[in-house]
Parts: sequence; structure tokens; C-alpha cells
Amino acid sequence: MLNSEIDHKRKPSHKINSLFINRWSPRSMTGEDIDDDDLMSLFEAARWAPSSYNNQPWRFIYAKRNTESWNKLFDLLYEGNKVWAKNAAALVVVISRKNFEYNEKPSITHQFDAGAAWENLALESCDRGIATHGMQGFDYQRAKTELGIPESYDVMAMIAIGKRGPKENLPPKLQEVEFPNDRKPLTEIVMEGYFREPEKH
Repeated sequence: MLNSEIDHKRKPSHKINSLFINRWSPRSMTGEDIDDDDLMSLFEAARWAPSSYNNQPWRFIYAKRNTESWNKLFDLLYEGNKVWAKNAAALVVVISRKNFEYNEKPSITHQFDAGAAWENLALESCDRGIATHGMQGFDYQRAKTELGIPESYDVMAMIAIGKRGPKENLPPKLQEVEFPNDRKPLTEIVMEGYFREPEKH
């Protein structure tokens, strides 16, 4: 069932599970802690994502607020993300192993597979009433160096996880965009038989 804030913003064109429509990426978080059971359940959901040859290339480096690891991850963020992510309960750096483990040959789909794991995490989070927001606004090179990430892994993204807060917690400019976005119509993203550019209206 669609929740009330989603219902007037998003209208699927075909019948699907409401979890997909209800999930979005709030920035406003309360600063409250999330218990370890809830946090690990999000990673558990990610663990069951599909991957080529069941390679499971994704890895998650996390820090909970008020721990000694928090500043190490928080300081990687660009200022535009720091202003709201400071109220997250946890930050996560998502990385992905570039080669298959069984033969060390390049895995062409490792990033695709890591994306599937992130989506599992995001959907489980939504189902539990926990906010998640993926980010590319951070220093990727510093993340590799300061978190000791081997060259055999690519840094994919960061995730802020927390209990949802009111939009008034955000600076005015971010309050203006604190709502669920719509999506492109299927006619723009689905093509039968061959590629075509969508018609401009």
C-alpha cells in the first residue's frame, strides 16, 4: 500500500509491489542511533543480491555515529553532504571487487552486481521505516587511501542511514527538494528489438 506522502507524488503505470514506489532517498535524519540488529539486517538483505557466478563482489565499510570510526568516514564527504549527513546514524562506503575470486579474471558486471546489493539494502531499509540516501559526493581517492582499500576493489558510493527526520531539520535549499521524485515513463527507457532515442516533447 502506498503511504500518504507518496500517493500524490508517484503513480506507477503498471501494478507492482508498493515497496518499490514507497522507497525514496530522504536527507533529513534525526541523529538517533540505530541498533545493531537493524543495521545488520540491512546488510543481510544486501548479502542475498544476485551476482555473476555468485561472485558477490560487494563489500561494506561502515561507521556508526559516536564511534571512533565515524569521523574517518564523515570527513570524506563533500560539504554539501556534510550539512545533512551529520545527523545520520551510520555511514557506509560501498566497494566492489573488480575480478572474480575463482579465477582472478575481470568481472565485467561487478559494478552492476554491487548496485543490486545496494538496492536490496535500500528496500529492506524502507520496509523497516529507516531512511537511506546514496551519495557520490565524497573524495573517492581519499576513501581508498584512508580506509585501506586494496587496488583490487573499486569505490562505488557512500550511503547515509538513519531515522527519518522532519524536512525543517535541513537548510532551506534542501527543504525545497525533500520529497519523493517521479520517474521517466516506460516509453523512454524500454525498447523492443533495437535502441532508439526517446522522442522529445
